[in-house]
Amino acid sequence: MKVSDILRVKGNTLYTVTPDQPLAHAVDIMAEKDIGSLVVMDHGELTGMLTFREVIVAIVKNGGGVGTTLIRSAMDDHPLTCTPETELDEVRRMMLERHARYMPVMSQKMLMGVISFYDVAKTVVDSQNFENKMLKAYIRDWPGGDDGEDARG
Repeated sequence: MKVSDILRVKGNTLYTVTPDQPLAHAVDIMAEKDIGSLVVMDHGELTGMLTFREVIVAIVKNGGGVGTTLIRSAMDDHPLTCTPETELDEVRRMMLERHARYMPVMSQKMLMGVISFYDVAKTVVDSQNFENKMLKAYIRDWPGGDDGEDARG
């Protein structure tokens, strides 16, 4: 299974900010949209990722408020990224290694979407549930033995 499978189900709604906007603006968007991350774009290019983790660190550094902090000084300026063709097993490994909860999906220099650790986990569980259903259906329909009893005894 690939990242493109998640994006196909998830849709392509994206929320972005620019690095020179106030952090307070980003916090307002995150609260209003009930999202945990924003992609930071500058002149059409990915320049960073802002998650609630970076927001909390900035608030603590600023004595309990966002003040006049700009997104640029709070964002992760080297976010982990993947492509639509990246396998989910690889994404899980990458996210676990870097403790990343959100990952921009890039195709060349174009932002295709953002996937979350939740999206990855849900896809894996859904896939396993489907596989379990298919296996149970296969076992239930197992052909009977010579004496007419089914194979389960």
